[in-house]
Amino acid sequence: MASHDVMSAALALIAVLAMILLSRYGWQVAARLGIGMPRRRKGALGLEETLALDSRRRLSLVSCEGRRLLLLTGGASDVVVGWLPEQTHPGDAP
Repeated sequence: MASHDVMSAALALIAVLAMILLSRYGWQVAARLGIGMPRRRKGALGLEETLALDSRRRLSLVSCEGRRLLLLTGGASDVVVGWLPEQTHPGDAP
């Protein structure tokens, strides 16, 4: 093997390792620098939490314009469990 063959193999290995590291950490670095996809604006609809009940069904807590809704998804049909009452603070009058 000639020295340029060894050098080519070493450079190829370094390039592959660099691509692996960039694919793993590149999005995090780009997000810190402000490069990449724009941040989503806070909208009226958002997913607060999701709980896996079993392998197919999930219970999701969705916020919609300040109110919260429970959804059961993944079974034979999706079900709206209901709207949660608005939270009151201990000092608030009923």
